Amino acid sequence: MTTLVSPEQAASSDTRFVVARRAMIDSQLRTSGVTADVTLARMRSVPREDFVPAAMRDVAYVDRAVPIGSGRYLAAPLVHGMMLQEADPMPTDNVVLVDSGSGYLAELVRPLVASLVVLTPEQALAESSGDKADLVLIDGAIEHMPAALTKRLADDGRVVTGLVQDGVTSLAAGRKSGNAVAFLKLGELGVPRLPEFDKPKGWSF
Repeated sequence: MTTLVSPEQAASSDTRFVVARRAMIDSQLRTSGVTADVTLARMRSVPREDFVPAAMRDVAYVDRAVPIGSGRYLAAPLVHGMMLQEADPMPTDNVVLVDSGSGYLAELVRPLVASLVVLTPEQALAESSGDKADLVLIDGAIEHMPAALTKRLADDGRVVTGLVQDGVTSLAAGRKSGNAVAFLKLGELGVPRLPEFDKPKGWSF
């Protein structure tokens, strides 16, 4: 059965989400140190409610991860705000983004960069001979950076991701040097885990 929504109801819903988006900026992002104008402008303009299942739209702006199905999550607004601010994407950047399934971070980044390639976690584990990325963004927490994804990154290229260590997730930034990426943890943050990037058995951190 099709449910009809009146123009008045639609307008009321749109207004409610605009108010929620403004509250997200003022109460969650600014108060936690996310103050970069570009980051706030993108998060103000992209409707999070469009990136969750219909049944979850009313909680799209809560300060926690929102389940989107198949074991995937839309990370909390603060996670995406801090990731985008730390990444500081440039108009000349060629970016590879590993998507958690929502598409939200990709929409935040797309207008800010020269090119954007969006991969699933499974695709990110596969070898590629394409152009090198200046920036890799991983929309989730990983236990390690797989070699195939490291190879996609240009020398001295940047990575912003969540890291899992001893069961605790943190935001981290990295730089490629040689054939490896060295990470600096920026602080504990509740980043949804991507199990595809768990350490292989016998692997040491």
